[in-house]
Amino acid sequence: MADEGGAGPELVDIETVAKLLGVGERYVRRLIAERQIEFIKVGHYVRFDLRVVRKWVEDRRHPAVSTPA
Repeated sequence: MADEGGAGPELVDIETVAKLLGVGERYVRRLIAERQIEFIKVGHYVRFDLRVVRKWVEDRRHPAVSTPA
C-alpha cells in the first residue's frame, strides 16, 4: 500500500523520538505503554512514523497567553 506522497513513512526508533522530544527513552516507553503516542510494531521492534510524531507534538502546543499592559 503506497503512501499519498508515493513514498513510504520515515520510520524512526525510540532513541530518535526521545532525542527529538528532548526526553529520556524511558519516558517514550511510558507514552507507548499508556497508548498516548502512535507507534508501529515491526516484528518485536517499535518504530514511529516521523510525520505522525511531529503532528503529535504540534497537537500538544499551547499558545502563549498575553497579559494586558
